[in-house]
Amino acid sequence: MAKKHFTILENNPEVMNALAKKLGLSDDLTFYDVYSLDQEDLAYIPRPVYGLVVIIPLTPAWRKDRTAEDEALGDPVNYYHGGPAGKGPDEPIIWFEQTIGDACGSYALLHCAINGPAKQFIQPGSTLEQIRNAAIPLAKDERAQMLYDNEAFEEAHQSVANMGDTEAPTIKDHIHLGQHFVGYVKANGHLWELEGSREGPLDRGELSEDEDVLSPKALELGLKRIIKLDLASGGQDLRFSCVALARKQE
Repeated sequence: MAKKHFTILENNPEVMNALAKKLGLSDDLTFYDVYSLDQEDLAYIPRPVYGLVVIIPLTPAWRKDRTAEDEALGDPVNYYHGGPAGKGPDEPIIWFEQTIGDACGSYALLHCAINGPAKQFIQPGSTLEQIRNAAIPLAKDERAQMLYDNEAFEEAHQSVANMGDTEAPTIKDHIHLGQHFVGYVKANGHLWELEGSREGPLDRGELSEDEDVLSPKALELGLKRIIKLDLASGGQDLRFSCVALARKQE
């Protein structure tokens, strides 16, 4: 059977807010554009920030780094550093392997919505609640299949796929661009980098109680780490798109 493919999403607040609402995230939260990673330029975003959805080009330096990291993951015992296995109520983070082509934007949003503080804003009876509850007892492969078969998840994604400002690239063009959606979430006092095309969730390190995913330390452990990989290899300008999930301003 051919692999299922969705239409590629544009990473902007309009699209992500529409998708979040369709899936069942409370209107109390909203996505904001992140135009700069300088703290003084981020004052317009309410804090704390509960999640980041970022789309980043796959540079040679990042590809090399990813390959090395993924070789060390592979097993839930590894990516949880000897802690709970990759299922059950004690699992520190809920992560999905991506088995749906070009659905990476919805996977990134899902990872941000069902983990960390944002999960408190999931509407009862919603698709998000159903997916989260169904995922908890499942192992990696079963979890991936559950999401693959979820018609409400597919319907929500496809309903917002044409909302962006630019025409969605073809599958061939998207592969050529090599862009990846990544979600960043703070859960259990740690920053997690969550991407369905990796071998597992990545624990990027501890954050203090007053540090959110847009704090200087979180950025150094997460997005800026990728930027520095490219700069160290001779790159000049790593273009990325980032939206932040936080409370809606009154």
